[in-house]
Amino acid sequence: MNLESYMLRLEQHLPNIDLAPIIKAFHYAENAHRGQYRKSGEPYFIHPMEVSIILAELEMDSTTIISGLLHDVVEDTEYTLEDIEREFGPEVSLLVDGVTKLSKIHYESKQEAQVENLRKMFLAMAQDIRVILIKLADRVHNMRTLKYMADHKKREKAEESLEIYAPIAHRLGISKMKWELEDLALLYLDPQGYYELVSKVDKKRAEREEIINTVISELHDSLDEVGIECEIYGRPKNFYSIYKKMKHQQKEFDEIYDLTAIRVLVENIKECYGALGVVHTKWKPIPGRFKDYIAMPKQNMYQSLHTTVIGDGGEPFEIQIRTLEMHRVAEYGIAAHWKYKEGKSSFQAAAAGQMDEKLNWLRQMMEWQRDLETPEEFIQSLKIDLFNNQVYVFTPKGQVFELPVGSTPVDFAYKIHSEVGNKCVGAKVNNRIVPLNFQLKTGQIVEILTSKSSNGPSRDWLKFAKFTQAKNKIKHWFKKERREENITNGRDMLEKEIRRNGYAWKDLMRTEWVEPMLKRLSMKDLDDLYAALGYGGILLSQVIPKLREQYKNVEKQKNNEDKDQEITEIVSKPKDHEERARRQKSTQGVIVKGIDNVPIRFGRCCNPVPGDDIIGYVTRGRGVTIHRSDCTNFEKTDDSKNRFIEVQWDQEKPTTYATEVQIIAPDRKGLLSEVTQLITDTAMMVTGVNAKLTKNEIAVINLTVEVSNQDELNKLISKIKNMSGVIDVKRIIS
Repeated sequence: MNLESYMLRLEQHLPNIDLAPIIKAFHYAENAHRGQYRKSGEPYFIHPMEVSIILAELEMDSTTIISGLLHDVVEDTEYTLEDIEREFGPEVSLLVDGVTKLSKIHYESKQEAQVENLRKMFLAMAQDIRVILIKLADRVHNMRTLKYMADHKKREKAEESLEIYAPIAHRLGISKMKWELEDLALLYLDPQGYYELVSKVDKKRAEREEIINTVISELHDSLDEVGIECEIYGRPKNFYSIYKKMKHQQKEFDEIYDLTAIRVLVENIKECYGALGVVHTKWKPIPGRFKDYIAMPKQNMYQSLHTTVIGDGGEPFEIQIRTLEMHRVAEYGIAAHWKYKEGKSSFQAAAAGQMDEKLNWLRQMMEWQRDLETPEEFIQSLKIDLFNNQVYVFTPKGQVFELPVGSTPVDFAYKIHSEVGNKCVGAKVNNRIVPLNFQLKTGQIVEILTSKSSNGPSRDWLKFAKFTQAKNKIKHWFKKERREENITNGRDMLEKEIRRNGYAWKDLMRTEWVEPMLKRLSMKDLDDLYAALGYGGILLSQVIPKLREQYKNVEKQKNNEDKDQEITEIVSKPKDHEERARRQKSTQGVIVKGIDNVPIRFGRCCNPVPGDDIIGYVTRGRGVTIHRSDCTNFEKTDDSKNRFIEVQWDQEKPTTYATEVQIIAPDRKGLLSEVTQLITDTAMMVTGVNAKLTKNEIAVINLTVEVSNQDELNKLISKIKNMSGVIDVKRIIS
């Protein structure tokens, strides 16, 4: 690449940047690296040039771009820091020095060098955060060209990228770098898994794109109707995220639905919540999957609204809503929050207060390091902070093992060796005996007690083992050692579970249902099924629900006609009804007199709750629908009077019911968040949100909440009315 094409690429990302000092640095670095070549055979200067382009993509200042061009000059050529400072000033010299320190120190062991270099990198970051941004750009380009390195080097760099640099990019909020580092690391750590995943994603892409494009088109039209200007597009999930979900959550590829998220970019925060209301009006949200990162941003500055909804075809998909500025921060993280001022010797934030808050984790790390005596102690504290989903424990001899959060001594034993796990009879943590289901914490010293006369692992270990490797080894032992015992135990487990669900063996274990299930589970016969249940290879939850569903479908089809006839006879013969009347309790908390096990539904038009006067309305083939007595959704005419039936609330079986509350208040920042927090504080569940803004800046929020009775609902309405600025709160009734 010559200077002209380099300048064109630079100007694509930074059209207003001063090119003169960058051109000077370009010629300086090109001359310094002349005659040097990379493993690929390309001139070495291509590397610093590409690093500077990556920094330009982050919209960094000219000082950082220049430092990216010069970052390897002092380390790999005859030029010194004094030369750099004389030509480009103290600020560039400081940044180049910060990056150079990371790899120019020599130690007795390679491990010690890596630990100390990381420690120095964080010290340099404390002086100027741009040091780590240059280092991340350097690592990204090295990973892009890693294929030319020796195999052991590939694995070493990939592991370091995944374990250190990708988490740092995440903590700084630079998702663009994080995703690329993770995907490139996966390519070299598990190439077969990577290419298989790429192939599966490609095969499914056309199907997913058709669904996503339809959703985007419909959502765009709906937002246009309410006057919200927006950009909408699909964002594919990075390969490592899919890979991790499949490995750690033991999911099949076809079980992962969020391969693509839909991202909605709007102008301001008010429109974010307005767009959310449109989304929840158009598609049904999944309870518990709504996250408001605008009101409560993540530590790495990320802000967005996340909701998962059910599409028209029954497939769930995630929608992310954010402003254009929030999107810039999500992509570029801390780089988007800093302004660089020419002529000053320090890297300054637009607001010093924001800097302290957003880099709080880094400042704490710097405070800790002052009290640490060795580099190893520093790396320990670093990993605790970056990997809060892992624990690090020690053997009595000081060897460190990494385990998932929630791991137990059983996980630790199998991490050491299969035989240690199989012969485990107890454990000590910090020299004290603990139960085998004890949850380990970072920094603890764990000693596994073993016995040659041990009978092997216990099936109970599968209930609390966290580590997939440990679970698989336990299952393998039982599969190999005790097939006959497994068959007996598996059949016993299945029989007990069938009885516990209220069925007889003959009800569910019908040949026409069992054979397809065995085929689906790759089992030859029932003995294979029993054995797999016995050693934990499959779970009862993979067997019972399918059989139960088959049984219910058959029974439902058989009973529908009989039930319709019974209901008709009851409502048309009052005298017979009185004679036969008895209390029949429903799982929905409503008693229908004179009918056994009738299906119950609640009218969405009026959403009755205990305390309301109610009436039942017979719907052929669908049981009884419960309405408020004053519901205006249907006319009580002579033609329909034979369809009404007497119902009452079951006071002995409390449950919760969905009802809709409307809140009207002047629009202000954080209003929706305050309302939902108030409801959460009362231990109620919000299952739906629909918010809109009137022309005169009045917010209208409709919330669907789960309540136990009318008194609970009235108390909630009273609390919301007492909120500052609320104009009106009422229950929505047709």
